[in-house]
Amino acid sequence: MAERRPRTRRDWKLLAETCGTLLERLPELVDEYLRRLAAHSATYGRVIPYDQHWQEAEEAIRIGIEAIRSPRAAPRRDLLHAELLGRRRAQQGLPLDLLVHAYRQAGQLVWETLMETATAKEPERLAVLMQSATMVWSAVDEEADTVAEAYRATELELRRRTDERLQALLDALLDGRREPELTSRAAAGLDLPEHGRYAVVVLRVERRDGREPFHRLIQGAGVRFVWRMRTDYEVGVAALAEDTGLDALAELLDGRCPGPGGISPVVTGLGRLGQARRLAELALRTCPPDATGIVRLDRRMPTALVVSQPELARLLVSDVFDPLLELDPADRAVLLETLEAWLACEGSAGRAAGRLYCHRNTVFNRLRRLEQLTSRSLSRPRDLTEMTLALDAHRLTQG
Repeated sequence: MAERRPRTRRDWKLLAETCGTLLERLPELVDEYLRRLAAHSATYGRVIPYDQHWQEAEEAIRIGIEAIRSPRAAPRRDLLHAELLGRRRAQQGLPLDLLVHAYRQAGQLVWETLMETATAKEPERLAVLMQSATMVWSAVDEEADTVAEAYRATELELRRRTDERLQALLDALLDGRREPELTSRAAAGLDLPEHGRYAVVVLRVERRDGREPFHRLIQGAGVRFVWRMRTDYEVGVAALAEDTGLDALAELLDGRCPGPGGISPVVTGLGRLGQARRLAELALRTCPPDATGIVRLDRRMPTALVVSQPELARLLVSDVFDPLLELDPADRAVLLETLEAWLACEGSAGRAAGRLYCHRNTVFNRLRRLEQLTSRSLSRPRDLTEMTLALDAHRLTQG
């Protein structure tokens, strides 16, 4: 293969003259360029006003032709302009593939016109142009790469700003703000019904370095989640379909979250998310320190009353269990564990014995001793209620 001869001063002069001819035809080139883009996709016209597009195209093509005429000029104005245009098109919302197509279409049009102009002149000019083909298309590729990189960086920044704005709206709702303007903006930004059915989920989870957040693993028909990370827990807003209740929500979360977690009752409207968040946190507070399950507030109302009044809870524990608390810790733990098992088994001594791996008479004996120590009877409803609530308060205040 014959070696390519080095360019002479005359070669550069002929190339510059050919580019100068293109610059004289610039308005014609811009009209043809915009016609081709419109034929390719109507999106260009919908996103970019025609007058603006024409002026920007005229500037971009002129800078591109000047870059071909003076390829060793620094800085590369064509790349600086491509970066600027990439940011602008990302802000306008033009799809990236159409932006890259526009740049390559401009390169194609400039090359075709260069060839046409050179062919109309002396053959020597055509030979010089053909020797410049690699340079021209390399410049077009660099411009396309630059515009795409600037577009992606701007798109990422815009997405980050949008996420921050939406998170701020969600935080405001969860903090209890309910101004109509705020709820309508949040509904539009988060794509949630302003007056829909909602429940709030609060999960106490530990950070898992390098692993997928738990909430991203949760999917379910009839439920759409919007999650917000807070300092030591995650808050999930669950938008519920009309036929989806708390049973379905709890079933969806159970086994998919490490817990513990709390679920609020259903509320209507984004303006009541602050109330729902507080109730979900209250449900979470009913979980003992070592709990791992997800609990519903409507199933933990008595315990919620206890934890919502810590001073009264301490008085209740002292009043009911004070003699019990003076026992040896191991002895006390056995009695309380027996009471907890008996309550969990709905008052069945036989089932409680199976859970505790002891004889049912042992369960009866422990319960009688507990009654003696507390001066209360498990057969009297009021006494039973007090002992149940005192047990919850004691478990929740341990550690």
